[in-house]
Amino acid sequence: MLAETAGAEVLGTMVQRRKAPDPAYYIGRGKAHELAGLVSQMGAGLVIFNDELSSSQVRNLERITGVKTVDRTALILDIFARRARSREGKLQVELAQLQYLLPRLAGLGPQLSRLGGGIGTRGPGETQLEVDRRTIRRRIGELKREISGLRRHRALHRQQRQRNRCPVVGLVGYTNAGKSTLLNALTGADLYTEDKLFATLDPSVKRGRLDDGRMVLFTDTVGFIQHLPQQLVTAFQATLEEIAAADILLHVVDISHPQYLSQIEIVRQHLARLVPELYQRELLVFNKIDSLDSFSEEEAFFKREYPEACFVSALRGDGLDSLQEALAQAINRFSEVVRVYLPYRQGGLLQQIRRFGSIKDVAYRPGYIEVEARVDPPLSRQLAAYQKPPETKSAAEPPREAEAGDA
Repeated sequence: MLAETAGAEVLGTMVQRRKAPDPAYYIGRGKAHELAGLVSQMGAGLVIFNDELSSSQVRNLERITGVKTVDRTALILDIFARRARSREGKLQVELAQLQYLLPRLAGLGPQLSRLGGGIGTRGPGETQLEVDRRTIRRRIGELKREISGLRRHRALHRQQRQRNRCPVVGLVGYTNAGKSTLLNALTGADLYTEDKLFATLDPSVKRGRLDDGRMVLFTDTVGFIQHLPQQLVTAFQATLEEIAAADILLHVVDISHPQYLSQIEIVRQHLARLVPELYQRELLVFNKIDSLDSFSEEEAFFKREYPEACFVSALRGDGLDSLQEALAQAINRFSEVVRVYLPYRQGGLLQQIRRFGSIKDVAYRPGYIEVEARVDPPLSRQLAAYQKPPETKSAAEPPREAEAGDA
């Protein structure tokens, strides 16, 4: 799937069982010659290894096969380079590519040496290899500084969201699980979607409302994959921090994939390094139930195995109501029900409750407004001073101006 996503046509595959990779060829020498024969027979122009290769292994394999050889990391980096659209995404991909290339510059051949000329430059001079290394290191430093600036910019946006007390729901999962399609279904957005690996790289933040009227921010991030290159994890750290800052993590799973169980574990392994308290914030969402002809027969089994999970079809809209309800309940775990008595001059607090909480009951009393609502801890602390009815001198109705102001 990675090869097809990168635009290659897969002509054949080869597997070898070994106790350990061969230091010179990764596969055995005899297997490498067998591979060369297969390449010649099929007329292939590229060999892809589903693991990371050293520069010497690539060089030896290319000499035997006579065609370009790339490893899994280079293939994924190529896909990321094709998919990145935003400036931030392009910077992060370039950083990952250079970090991958730097240790592989050694041994590229004598053509990288150059002779100096003129006074003070006689002799072998500086090798082109060292020039390339210094150029790459300088560019890596520039990219890290630019990404650091973007990281601070993202941190400011997160602080603003925290001040606004708007719950943040992060969509995470294995690549091609349908996260962007689900985000479109929940928010009415029009994000790019495609049935390919890593169709979406650039993080998106969209506003949506739950059925109870609460405003929620949904964030879509890059998908995970088995053996995700460490260079990408490092380069995309600023993007992955959006996951750690989310209040709820919607773990989207492609239920139609034959290896969905292993995909769940792979994603959880990645998330565990970013979110220590993962299981307190994770909500499993099994997507693409429309792709399973037998889901109606197996529904009872899945719900017994995953009683807290939601089962949806983001493409058709099936199960979205249940997901909305589960999201509201998950967010409620981080909130509390309070009963407060607001003086009419504190109409601004009532508006904050309407905006950031969920009002269960409101009554306009002489001298104050009695409100029962579900609010988050910061707003609850702000309302702590109004948990007792204020003393009123008379039972007269509040002035008309105060009512108008509150309205």
